[in-house]
Amino acid sequence: MRVSVVVAAIAVLVTTSAFAQTPEVINGTLQTHASTRGLAREVSTLIGSIAQPAWIGYTVKTRPRDGEDGCWSDGINRRRSRTAVKLEGSDELYVLYRVDAKRVDRIKIASSECQLDAGGYVVHWITGVSGNESLDYLTTFTEGNDIRRLANEAIVAIALHADPAATDRLLTLARRNQNSRVRADALFWVGQRAGDKAVGAITDALDNDPDTEVKKRAVFALSQLPKDDGVPKLIDVARKNRNPEVRRQAMFWLGQSNDPRALAFFEEVLRP
Repeated sequence: MRVSVVVAAIAVLVTTSAFAQTPEVINGTLQTHASTRGLAREVSTLIGSIAQPAWIGYTVKTRPRDGEDGCWSDGINRRRSRTAVKLEGSDELYVLYRVDAKRVDRIKIASSECQLDAGGYVVHWITGVSGNESLDYLTTFTEGNDIRRLANEAIVAIALHADPAATDRLLTLARRNQNSRVRADALFWVGQRAGDKAVGAITDALDNDPDTEVKKRAVFALSQLPKDDGVPKLIDVARKNRNPEVRRQAMFWLGQSNDPRALAFFEEVLRP
């Protein structure tokens, strides 16, 4: 009897775990697929078999949301949860890819409190996807020439992963990607995940990146650091950077900081 009880309990846990990774889909059909060969191969196989527009998605762990609750999508649209309000917010993120004409044409993210309205299409849901697999696959959308929108959407999704490797992916994109817009977008999110590694990437961009827009995004990233780190660095940029647009950007964010050190700097600059 005890063995039977244990087996039954394991079955319940497995079922519950699988269910937790499965979204509620309305206005469409949900089909689940276990990831047994790695995410990239699973997605490639599904894309090859899809004859009309469809969605492919999975669940990964996301970063803490500081008590936010309710459904949100792409980091900006929030509304009340359908049922109970989770006071700590969900720690799961839906990552979704729209597929049409045998290619991914859109990447979308949503919290696990959301219902997914599939617009009449099938949603293929892959279970058992690891954070690292997801980061690997998303990074492929930041390469090549015709990538602008997909790269931006992929970078946002990367930044919201709880996996610590997400920071390293963003740092690599900020330092080495050939596309200046990709470097700028990655720098923005590096600032949001601020830490010792982030400071190095930001200052490296300010000193060495040839693109002014990337440098301006690096200044914004400095403004997102804790004030004891960010404000002195912004003052240094405002004093010394050779690019006048970058200096103006640094002064703008110093003005937004409400920090006494920024006020002292402005007094020094404006004193006759």
